[in-house]
Amino acid sequence: MDGVTANPADHRWTYLMDMDGVLVHEEHLVPGADRFLQELQDTGTPFIVLTNNSIRTRRDLQARLRRTGLEIPEESIWTSALATATFLHNQRPGGTAYVVGESGLTTALHDIGYIITDIDPDYVVLGETRTYSFEAITTAIRLVERGARFIATNPDATGPSRDGSLPATGSVAALITRATGREPYYVGKPNALMMRSALRAIGAHSENTLMIGDRMDTDVVSGLEAGLQTILVLTGISTRASVEMYPFRPTRVIESVADLVGHTETPFG
Repeated sequence: MDGVTANPADHRWTYLMDMDGVLVHEEHLVPGADRFLQELQDTGTPFIVLTNNSIRTRRDLQARLRRTGLEIPEESIWTSALATATFLHNQRPGGTAYVVGESGLTTALHDIGYIITDIDPDYVVLGETRTYSFEAITTAIRLVERGARFIATNPDATGPSRDGSLPATGSVAALITRATGREPYYVGKPNALMMRSALRAIGAHSENTLMIGDRMDTDVVSGLEAGLQTILVLTGISTRASVEMYPFRPTRVIESVADLVGHTETPFG
């Protein structure tokens, strides 16, 4: 099913792509992803790898991807932590935040000049962590009750692990919301803000950009809402049948990014 609804004229494309389920499965390379990325680099095609995970810094993610066999420049990685930091810098430069999260998030906030504090912060910022502390969540609840604005990096309720699902940012945010009555503002996918901040980071424009993802409910919908062409790959959780469950459609559905090798300059035929 290649439901191309756009008119992809002969112009140079910029590629945005999800990481997990598109390029890698946990610590394993998706077959052909290395050849696909190499072709983008050989042709000078701009690209950014996106992830809703806010745990790791760009440098840490670069090292993780290198272990799978993918060599990706640090500046070509964009995380929900970086998108959140960019959003906060635009909203309230030089502000303060209480952070529940790991180095990917705290580093991003330090880099924009934010002070991390539990004393009357402007924001409570919730991100991904593998060690959610009851004490930290309690502090976050009390600060939100006292008027701190509630921000979360991404709405994912669970994350994968070798032993099964792990509670993720969305689940912990729901706990804080239940306790305070305050909903967070989510910056990561499916918020199109994440796509737009990535585009601005590399000076790209939506009319020349496509988004590759493995999820209809985050990758494709956020791409559509940001005005991008979208490609769904079937190397993650989606199937051709599951696409039909949604009221919107990607521009194209392919088995894997390997199908784009030899066609990255004309991805829609």
